[in-house]
Amino acid sequence: MAIPKKGSRLITVDGTVFRWRVRRKPTYCQENSWGPMTFAVELADASGRVLLVSLPCSRPDAWWGERTTAIQPGLVTATIRTALDHGWAPRQRLRACPH
Repeated sequence: MAIPKKGSRLITVDGTVFRWRVRRKPTYCQENSWGPMTFAVELADASGRVLLVSLPCSRPDAWWGERTTAIQPGLVTATIRTALDHGWAPRQRLRACPH
């Protein structure tokens, strides 16, 4: 599954360009602070594995006053580097289901 280009941002990490995006509208659970703040990351120029990141806080537009944060480029860069260090292979394509 690819990240929609509309509303996404590009970021370069160690010479590789990635696309990242926060969901435009929160889910019902995120609105109620039951679900975490999330964002997705993928390579900008090729299809491959998408990294879905869940943060231990609520979205800023949640209805209840839980702990929130804004997702900034520094956080995205650090997350990408950590994922790569832990084995995320963004260029690897997923196999089709053999059904």
